[in-house]
Formats: sequence, structure tokens, C-alpha cells
Amino acid sequence: MSGHIFRKGLNLKHDVAGQLARDYHSQVIEKIKRAGYQLKVGRLTLSLAQEFGFCYGVDRAVDYAYQTRKRFPDRTVYLTGEIIHNPHVNQRLRAADIRFLTDPGETIDLVRAEDVVILPAFGVTLCALEQLDRVGCTLVDTTCGSVLNVWKNVRKYVREGYTAVIHGKVHHEETQATASQALSVPDGRYLVIIDRHEASLLCDYIRGRATRESFLATFAGAVSEGFSPERDLERVGLANQTTMLMSESLEIGEMIKHAMLDRYGESTLSEHYRAFETICSATQDRQDAVQTLLEGQAFDFMIVIGGYNSSNTRNLAKICADRVSTYHIANPSCLESSRTLRHRPTTMDPNLQTENLVNDWLPAERSVSVGVTAGASTPDNIVGEVIERLVKFADA
Repeated sequence: MSGHIFRKGLNLKHDVAGQLARDYHSQVIEKIKRAGYQLKVGRLTLSLAQEFGFCYGVDRAVDYAYQTRKRFPDRTVYLTGEIIHNPHVNQRLRAADIRFLTDPGETIDLVRAEDVVILPAFGVTLCALEQLDRVGCTLVDTTCGSVLNVWKNVRKYVREGYTAVIHGKVHHEETQATASQALSVPDGRYLVIIDRHEASLLCDYIRGRATRESFLATFAGAVSEGFSPERDLERVGLANQTTMLMSESLEIGEMIKHAMLDRYGESTLSEHYRAFETICSATQDRQDAVQTLLEGQAFDFMIVIGGYNSSNTRNLAKICADRVSTYHIANPSCLESSRTLRHRPTTMDPNLQTENLVNDWLPAERSVSVGVTAGASTPDNIVGEVIERLVKFADA
């Protein structure tokens, strides 16, 4: 790199610790944890998943952003995009005069050598990184270690002649960055599939049940340039966007494995299919914790807190919605009153940010049992404020 790059913080962790605590800590959450992750107030019994909210990678990314502003108070500081998918956190950073290159009027072409650019937890594409390198600006890299692990496996696949099949969202920053890693190796190829349906279409082609034309029409925009399915699907390696639903990723892996078995036979399977577990541990811990919560008791409803564009939060909501009425809310204001609530249904198109309004969401004049969890990009103070509103409305 032509400019300086910070990958392990800026030696100001203790200097920003107080500000981070003021911005994101919650005494309510600490009290609930000490009480065994349960709160009973009047007719309300609230149970909190034992793994929720900020993961290590998110906590680290936000910490580094605060350190950056502290270290360079008089320099222009940019973020290549949202540092994490949480509007509250991103707004805090904008308030600290950190400029987002994805905001209206901002562009990477504005960055100068004397500026500082923060790379978010999702990472950035190699194309963007090369452009910043040419500028020679200072970089602060907050890319999550779990994402780096995926990149390592993807590069290994393509070096060994496998096409990287990525279970993820094609327009998600992390998946775009991961796909660019496949192209870092000569003749590297990738394919992005979002769900079981797209995996089944891929398997149809592998088994010879779909044409080249139909395959390319289906996956236009989700494959590397010059993708040739007859050539590039002979050998595939499966990777994941780290925040995807684990059960779906495992099922997709089995689907592709069995399609390869049908096409090539068991004796040569390893020559045609490989897979590494690349769901991050924090994502899995939160999914496991909410499963445990749901299995341990019955709830009137679940509340899942996090940004509507947060993949891991949406997947937590999907898990809950399979078992009980579930409301995915972005912030405390979504609980408008004891009568009305705004939320994002789990069935909604993931590209839409629209909310639905629900009336009479809180049962009246009887005991109420509520489960609560939050995505890995949701800070404790937001979770605490949601719980305070729940208590207030239940006691009204």
C-alpha cells in the first residue's frame, strides 16, 4: 500500500472507552443479565436470549472508528459505506463528522492523499481497495476476521481450479467483497446464490436438466464476467456470506453435493465439490441462543431488534417467525404505543425497507410472556430502550 494502513487499532482504546460506553451501554441490560436473562415486572415476563447484540467483530469495528476520529481530529475521515448495518450506530458516526462515500454527493473520487478512509466490517472490493491505494490515503481496516477467513477459503478454491459458489446476497457489501477475492486469482470464477430455490436451479443444471441459456438468464448479474456453466460448474467450492442462516447454508451444501454425486459419482466427488464452514461463530451463537430460548418456553410473541438491512438480524427473525408471532423492529420508536407497533415482516422482499403497522399487538389485561433478541450489529442501549418501552406499555 502506498499510504499507511492501521489493522490493529490506533492505540487509543482506553481514550475512547468512555465515549463508547456513554453511546452504547445499557444499565437495563446489565440488570437483566445479572437476573438470569429474565425480567418480571407486573404482568410482563421478558426473557432475553443469552447471546444477542454486538459481536466481537462489530464491537471492534465501531471501536476503531471512534479511535480514528480521536487520532485524526483535523483530517477528513471517510467510511466506504455503512460500518455495520445499524442506523443508530451509523448516525452516531455521521454526527462525529465521518463522511460516508455512499451518501448523496459523496464518491470515492473525492478522496485525497491526506484523507483517512475506514474500511467497514464487511470489507471492500479489491477494485475499491486498489483505487484507494493509488490515492495513497491513510486506511483503517476494520474487516471482520470471519470475513477474512471466507476470503482465504475462496482464494484457495480458485487457485485449485474450483469455482467459488457463494451463498449470499449478491448486492450485499460482504458478498461483493468476497466475489472480488475470487477474481484476484487468474481465471478465478464465482457464482452467487441466495437461497434453496436458486440452489435447486443450479443443481438442475449440474444434473443436465436445464439449458445453458436458462441458467445464464437466471443468474445474470450473479456470476463473474465470461462465466461458462459447462466449464465453470464442473468443479465448485461452497462458501457463505458470514451472516446467512446456518441451516439453509448446510442444506444448500447437501443439495449441491448430491447433484455432483449424481453427475460424477462418489469416487471422484472430491475432485468436483468442496465446502468449508464459513458462517461466523457469533452469527451461529445468536441463532443457537434464540433456538434455545424458543425451545425452553412459550411466548406470546418475539421481538427481534436490528437494522432492516441487517442480514443476520433478518435471519434471527425468520427463525423466530417459524415458531411464534414475531416483530422485527429497527429501534424503540417502532413500539408506538400499547396499541400500535411498526415492524418489518419476515416475508417481505429483503430489498424493501417498508414497515407494516400492527394494531393491538400487546395483549390487554392478562399476563404476557415476551422473548427478545437482537442482531450482531445492534448495541445494548437500543435493546435496553426497547425493553423499557415494553415495560411502560405493559404497565399502562
